[in-house]
Amino acid sequence: MAATILPFQSEIIFAALQVGDMAPVWALVVVASLGNTLGTYVNYWLGWQLETRGGHRWLKIPDETFAKARRWWDRWGYWTLLLSWLPIGDATTVLAGAMRTPLWLFTLLVGVTKTTRYIALALITAGIFG
Repeated sequence: MAATILPFQSEIIFAALQVGDMAPVWALVVVASLGNTLGTYVNYWLGWQLETRGGHRWLKIPDETFAKARRWWDRWGYWTLLLSWLPIGDATTVLAGAMRTPLWLFTLLVGVTKTTRYIALALITAGIFG
């Protein structure tokens, strides 16, 4: 749930499991990263479906403007997926689906950022409570 557009904070559960020594830290990082990355597929799919149904036209974005935005996304925009670890970053995962970002590239960028996020959280939690 935490990786979708629904509000949910996985960090609290992650830190509680780590402090409670409920599982090895590496396992927490792997499961949280995988779950969070897979959760973003919901957003990607929503964006894909929205645009399949002409979403940019519903928003009254002219075809030429959308085509220009898509060219920009294909060149530079997909890098914003590296911000997908931020709460507002989930919007980029919806946009990636609408812009037809290749799934392998989406998975790579989102997976790296989500994994880095949980490694950092594990280190911070260990520093505070360790």
